[in-house]
Amino acid sequence: MTASAYLPFLIQVVLAAGITGVVVGASHFFGQRARKNRIKDTAYECGLPGEGLVHTRFSVKFYLTALLFMLFDLEIVILIPWTFIYREFLAHNIAILGPILFFLGVLVLGLWYEVKKGALQWER
Repeated sequence: MTASAYLPFLIQVVLAAGITGVVVGASHFFGQRARKNRIKDTAYECGLPGEGLVHTRFSVKFYLTALLFMLFDLEIVILIPWTFIYREFLAHNIAILGPILFFLGVLVLGLWYEVKKGALQWER
């Protein structure tokens, strides 16, 4: 391979680094910490000065629900490509149904465990 074969990759790397540098630099110069302004650093509440704590505490249930959502959202990330390649595997006589059923079985077992433990009940 010649060096000219790597030229598009090099251009892409230089552009990505340049754009990243410009965005980080603009954020540094024009961002919230550029000037020490007390009003600018506070949370905005309809034009009035903020009352109470700015950083409120969230319940553990919120984080548990978010983690469960991410877990089952990743299931879709696995299943969608599987549906696109299923015919190709069948054409080459490669068994793909067993592994995906095992994958779905583990997820259903996990969901059953979460329901049994009450992890999805918000008012508990």
